[in-house]
Amino acid sequence: VQLQASGGGLVQAGGSLRLSCAASGRAFSSYNMGWFRQAPGKEREFVATITRSGTSTFYADSVKGRFTISRDNAKNTLYLQMNSLKPEDTAVYCCAAANGITTDQYEYRYWGQGTLVTVSS
Repeated sequence: VQLQASGGGLVQAGGSLRLSCAASGRAFSSYNMGWFRQAPGKEREFVATITRSGTSTFYADSVKGRFTISRDNAKNTLYLQMNSLKPEDTAVYCCAAANGITTDQYEYRYWGQGTLVTVSS
């Protein structure tokens, strides 16, 4: 499966953005999906994951209550709604596909190119 993230940009603290991840190739609905981010000078970190059907989700503590992961299997698209953004959310955000439900980036088989989110204070 090929993945392409979009929707990043510059936003003020407290603002919102919605990221999208368009999938093509093998059946999108057969994969659990995740969002990861990498801030400048830091390691890539888990943000959120969602099961194949979209019925279960899991979030990093740092984004819980502010971010919402969702998917539309009919449109082969994954989303990340980000509200109440903080400067520390500034990072390149990537979507990824995995066979299992996991927060471990090394379990994700397919990765899309990232989209940059910059939150100004």
